[in-house]
Formats: sequence, C-alpha cells, structure tokens
Amino acid sequence: MTASTPLLITFGIYLLAMVGIGFVAWRRTRDFDDYILGGRSLGGYVTALSAGASDMSGWLLMGLPGALYLGGVSEAWIALGLVAGAWANWRFVAGPLRVYTELTDNALTLPDYFTTRFAADGKWLRIVSALVILVFFAIYAASGIVAGARLFESVFGLPYAQALWWGAAATIAYTLIGGFLAVSWTDTVQATLMIFALILTPLIVILSTGGPGDSLQAIAALDPARLDWFKGGELGLVGIVSLLAWGLGYCGQPHILARFMAADSLAVIPQARRIGMTWMILCLAGAMATGFFGIAYFAQHPGQAGPVAENHERVFIALANVLFNPWIAGVLLSAILAAIMSTLSCQLLVCSSALTEDFYRGFLRPAAGERELVWVGRGMVLAVALLAIFLARDPDSRVLGLVSYAWAGFGAAFGPVVVFSLFWERMTRGGALAGMLVGAATVVLWKQTGSALYEMVPGVIAASIAIVVASLLSRAPGDAVRARHRQVQASLREQGY
Repeated sequence: MTASTPLLITFGIYLLAMVGIGFVAWRRTRDFDDYILGGRSLGGYVTALSAGASDMSGWLLMGLPGALYLGGVSEAWIALGLVAGAWANWRFVAGPLRVYTELTDNALTLPDYFTTRFAADGKWLRIVSALVILVFFAIYAASGIVAGARLFESVFGLPYAQALWWGAAATIAYTLIGGFLAVSWTDTVQATLMIFALILTPLIVILSTGGPGDSLQAIAALDPARLDWFKGGELGLVGIVSLLAWGLGYCGQPHILARFMAADSLAVIPQARRIGMTWMILCLAGAMATGFFGIAYFAQHPGQAGPVAENHERVFIALANVLFNPWIAGVLLSAILAAIMSTLSCQLLVCSSALTEDFYRGFLRPAAGERELVWVGRGMVLAVALLAIFLARDPDSRVLGLVSYAWAGFGAAFGPVVVFSLFWERMTRGGALAGMLVGAATVVLWKQTGSALYEMVPGVIAASIAIVVASLLSRAPGDAVRARHRQVQASLREQGY
C-alpha cells in the first residue's frame, strides 16, 4: 500500500518531536553519569512509564496481538505470567537495587554493580556480564528493527531492505544525541501514545463486529478451539508453564533494571509501581483484545484479511488502516513506532554503556574524561545499531520469536544473580559468575533441543543451583562486603521498604 498524506504528516510530526526531545536532553547531559543514568533524577511518573515503555516493545502491538489472532485465548497465559513477574520485580527488586547500586560506588551498569557488589579484584564478572548483554541485546534489538521494518513496509510500501533503515533511523538519532534523559522522556510520551491506541482500537473492533456476543459467536463458528484456554487439550502443563514462565525474566532485564537504578530516590518506587502496573495491565488487555476480536472482524470481512493472512503479526496495523480515517490511523500506527522506539533506544543505550563503561573505561582507558566517555558512548550506540540491523536483515524474521530468545537469555543469566545478590549475604563472586555462565549456556543449549518447554525454565533453575553450590564451595565474602549488605538492608528497613 502507499501511505496517504495524513499518514505521512502524522508520522513526520511524531518523529520530529522525538528527535526534538533528544536535542533538549542533549543540553542537559553534562557528564557520562547523565548520559547513562540521567544523574539518577527520574521521578515516579517518568520512572514508571519509562520502565513500562522500555519493557513493552513492538511485540506488544505486533507479536502479542498476532499470537492471540493465530491461537486464541490460550495465548493469554503469557500475559498472566508477565503481570505477576512485573509486579514482583517492582515490589522486591526495584527498591533494593536502587539502594545497592548507589552504595556500590554509584554503579552505573549491571556489570559495574556485579563487580563492586562482590568487591571483585578481577575482571571476569565485568567481562562475562558485559558479553551477555551484548550477545542477547543484539538479538533483542534486532527484534525491534524487524518490527520497525514491518511497520514501514506495511504503511509506506517500502521494500524490506529499505524499511530496515527507515525504521531505525529516528531511534538511533535521539538515543545518540540525548542519551538516557532523551530515552526516558521519549518513553513517557510513547507510553501515553501506546495506552491510547490500545484502549481505542479494541473498542472500535468490538463495536464493528456487533459487540462481544456477536464476536464470540463468529470466533466459535470459525474455530471453537480459539475460545479454549487449553486449546482443545493441545496446550498441556508444559505449554502453560512455558507461557507463564515469561514472568521469570523480569528481574534479569538490564533495560528495565536501569530505570530502577535511575529513580530519584527509594521513596518514588511505590508510586511508580502503582502507575506502572496499571499502565501495563491496560496495555496488555488492549493488545490481547485487539488480536482476539480481530479474529471475528476478519472472519466477517474476509476480503480485507490479505495482509493478516500473509503475516499474523500485522493484525493491529491492518485493523488501524481499515477501521479509522487516515489521521487517526496515523496516530495509532505511530503508537507501534513508539513501542518499537522506546525499547530499541533502551537496548542501544544499555549496550553502549556496557561497551563504554565496562570495556573502554574498564580496560582500555581507565583515566578517560567525562566528555570523552560521552562521545565514545555515542559511537557505541551507532555500532550496536548497525549490528542489530545486520542481524535483522532476514525478511522472514518473527518479532515474538526473537524477543522470546533474548528475554530468556537475560532472565536466566542475570535474573537469579540479581535476586540472590540483593538478598543473600553469603553469595560470592564465584557464585555470581557460575550463575551467569550456567544460565546463559542452558538457554542456548536448551533452545537447540527443540523442546516444548520454554528455555527460561531450565535456565533459571540451573543458574540458581549453580549460584548456591558455587557460593558455598568458595570462600565466604569479606567483612566489607557483608557490612555493605547489612547497610543496604538497614537502609531499606529504615525507609519502611
């Protein structure tokens, strides 16, 4: 299809606004701390929406609706797991991590935190954790590039090879220029746009099919299994556990954890949790309703189902185009771009911080100045973006498949390490290293088996066992490490957390 003038104008205004925010943030970026964590200055509202938007990438408006459209309500188990996991992450990880990273020499990145948390005199923790970030974020960022390319391909009729570059260009620009503040401020705008789109679109879809009752009848007539939470017995215990297990990944996602580290203070975390969870539940419900009731709409209008039949992840795009006038459709489709850009920008920045803080300053230039580090960070954003574009060059890539692999990688490699490091005083550097290596290796190897069980599950279990065994077999942490752990716990108790 060829984009109409309203679509072009709407997209143009949105993209210019995002780049403009990047330039405003540029003027507020004075040193590397500002570029990577915004000087730990985020309030509750921005912390909540930035964490939510960085979490919910293009899969929220493409992968998840596409999964519900293809498989019916049985795919909703994934949302239940995500809600439970996100709430636990906010409730039990956000506050302790905010306090701990400030007390561990103001750690700016997860590798930095791991190294100082265990008073590691060697470099292995920093190297391994930074490599895990680079490997899995390259895959994760590629999913965002694929989603952006699908959007530009569908809306503007561009060939996939060109759409790759157009979809990534604006995100690279404002991340490169403004760093963490640009990413966080644009995330807030993008989160607002996303929730608007995900409330309006399913409502109009339901009304267009005659209401919920008529929609359910149409779906039942087409395929009764799509109304069955267990998919007619096909979705057994392993399938349900695999979908729910997505929630296990939250405490290991560096781009989400960075939002907790950047919060203004521990006091803003409870407010941010309430705002963030409300936003998340509404967005997930809207995305699932769009895909699910889209089944009824296209069953009633088979002549309009061509784009969805070709790729089920286009269901939101197709519905926005056929149900709304071009001006409103432009706003709704900008929400997809918002979801893509919000997560991709966070991923690029976390990769940049790992390369700059943990490799460049950690090994090559320990005495590098702040201005030098900011410019190196910008160069790393561009380098990682080019790598992600290279990985996304396959036009047959599926957004949800790429996200699930990267999500499992981070969840297994970092999740258990983060949780144990926050709550177990006896954990050692050897335990952290064993947990990362075993978790990441289990995900990679399990993926090759083709098992129906999501690789997150064995990855988290194996990493947890490795942490406990390696920690108990190695020398207990020193007095300084134990004292700092008790200081963190005391600070949390004093603030009623």
